[in-house]
Amino acid sequence: MSIGRIVLTGGGTAGHVTANLALLPRLCEMGAEVSYLGSYDGIERRLMEKEGVPYYGVDTGKLRRYRDLRNLTDPFHVIRGFFEAGRILKRIEPDILFSKGGFVAVPIVWAAYLRGIPVVSHESDMTPGLANRLTLRCARRICCSFPETVAKLPRGKAVLTGSPIREKLLKGSREAGLAMTGFSGEKPVLMAIGGSLGSLALNRAFRKLLPELSESFDLVHICGKGNADPALEGKEGYRQYEYLTDGLRDLYALADLVISRAGANVICELLALKKPNILVPLPRDASRGDQILNAESFERQGFSMVLDQHEIEKDEKKLLSSVQELYRDRARYIASMEKAEKTSGLDAVLRVLIETAESGKAKGRRE
Repeated sequence: MSIGRIVLTGGGTAGHVTANLALLPRLCEMGAEVSYLGSYDGIERRLMEKEGVPYYGVDTGKLRRYRDLRNLTDPFHVIRGFFEAGRILKRIEPDILFSKGGFVAVPIVWAAYLRGIPVVSHESDMTPGLANRLTLRCARRICCSFPETVAKLPRGKAVLTGSPIREKLLKGSREAGLAMTGFSGEKPVLMAIGGSLGSLALNRAFRKLLPELSESFDLVHICGKGNADPALEGKEGYRQYEYLTDGLRDLYALADLVISRAGANVICELLALKKPNILVPLPRDASRGDQILNAESFERQGFSMVLDQHEIEKDEKKLLSSVQELYRDRARYIASMEKAEKTSGLDAVLRVLIETAESGKAKGRRE
């Protein structure tokens, strides 16, 4: 069993591309012909072109949950993107389309569905995002990272797979991380990561605590595009990066503790890597609350410590005391993560893709 031609889609943030990046090497090993449909100039374009994947851009709108004049014009962008995607898919004639979600994917999934191309979606978060809800009826199967999600989706479509983890992330080198940062290795390393767009609240609290944190830790800060502070360049025991792809695995290998947002992709990576972590989910007044649910699930399972963003905005010392507590109890968190049954959904998602592609081919032969 194999996949002939597959189109991947998803974008808006790096989180909506991560699963595709995880699947890509294995798809290539299988001999699949891989193409990518995304926005004209989103982060997904840069990531996929770097991997040498044929990329096709279409017009997209943004699915906003707040009042904005652009909400009046964006539906026309989505309609235009739908027709552009249809023309591209007609030319490629893929056996299957895999969607990681995000507003970028909506017109592309709709176009694939109307052309009779089997669609498999992946929902990383505990509750389905808006893009996946809008394309729900188009998907033959929906892969989920959390068991709680399966109950929220149509019976027979949802399958618990876990989240695909990039295999190269599991093969980082502490020595390469030390060489990359210039750290001596004498202190434990604390890493803060706020996602591809960064977290202003997390960045601010982390930087305010640099004097206290640097007494006990060497510090790695992945602060998001455009969020580097020139005044901190070259500061002893502190290294900042706006965004990383290849070097991230070595920094993960170097890190003893991690402070992170609670997007499903990153927390599943932390689980697979067995990294004791503090999660600071996006608050409900800035999101639909999915990160809060993700964090609560990991906290219940003993994988993570969770902090409220508003608490650390009022008093960043709360973050400092939590880091100290996490380091003292790190062995307990590692032991809980070592008991987890499923840490990467890579093989499970690939099985769903193969089965769905084969089913689609069989249906086409019967017709």
